[in-house]
Amino acid sequence: MARRPNAKLADVARTAGVSLATASRALADLGLVRAKTRERVREAASMLGYVPHGAARALATRRSRTVGAVFPPVDNPIFAAATQALAHELATAGYTLLLAAHEYDPSAELAVTRALLERGVDGLVFVGMDHDPGLFALLAQAGVPYDLMWSLDPARFHPCVGVAHRMASVRVTQHLLELGHREFAVIAGRTAHNDRARERLAGVREALAARAIELRPERVVEADFLVPQARVAFGALLERAPGFTALVCGNDVLAIGTLAECARRGIAVPDTLSVVGFDDVDMAAGVTPALTTIRVPAAEMGRRAAARMLARFAGGPVAQVEELVADLIVRASTGPVPR
Repeated sequence: MARRPNAKLADVARTAGVSLATASRALADLGLVRAKTRERVREAASMLGYVPHGAARALATRRSRTVGAVFPPVDNPIFAAATQALAHELATAGYTLLLAAHEYDPSAELAVTRALLERGVDGLVFVGMDHDPGLFALLAQAGVPYDLMWSLDPARFHPCVGVAHRMASVRVTQHLLELGHREFAVIAGRTAHNDRARERLAGVREALAARAIELRPERVVEADFLVPQARVAFGALLERAPGFTALVCGNDVLAIGTLAECARRGIAVPDTLSVVGFDDVDMAAGVTPALTTIRVPAAEMGRRAAARMLARFAGGPVAQVEELVADLIVRASTGPVPR
């Protein structure tokens, strides 16, 4: 039988030799239809080119089989890796990922979340701890499960899967201290509405304070996570507070931009200046010199977030807080303090 344009569920039922209700249950995969019957209905649907109407199926099952993810800009490589893993794991279980971005704007995040809820998503995933106060009230009203990625809630109130950014930043700063560095500067991400950027900067200060070293205010600049912004920020540091031998960057994009500017200015890394990043994106190992950084397991985080959401849908237990390990990766961009 040839494919029929605009085939309807009734056509599928008639072709499979079952009732309309049985065909509907078979395609919805509710587990109420025998395997042989379900296979026969699906073969008929495929043969006819039938595409189930998503809204109608959602009404029947009270499930849209979609999950919403609300991310900051997804052009950051670290977010791209997590998004791909999240989407793949959900797709394997028959769910579609709907992605929205908010550019670190809490009011925009609230608006896109409301739009996703209106589309009937079964669950939502967010990044970090900084959100509009109305967000969680909206989620509670909608009765939709959610998870926070990247950050860990110290109060253990919100379900989350992420890494301890402050402690990881302490670790990479200690690496520089062990190499003999005492003059530090920082190019941080924008700390407004970004708890990860704040925690990473706090970690640098904490590690230095433990050695009675002050991080001078003029040696801290904030920048967008863009290579050109990093180059400008590094130039500003050199103009207003030269003499530092170690530079901690809020993520790998900022560090890679700094390495590019060092090459342009003829500043030898690590002989004159040691540079570290955070995230361990794919290009971190491929730049010259290869970047010392903190490895955030972004893809694993995406997989875990998907597994946690699917477990909720199945009524299974989910840990409130799930911490992933963020390892220090030492490469060629760091070396002993210049003599």
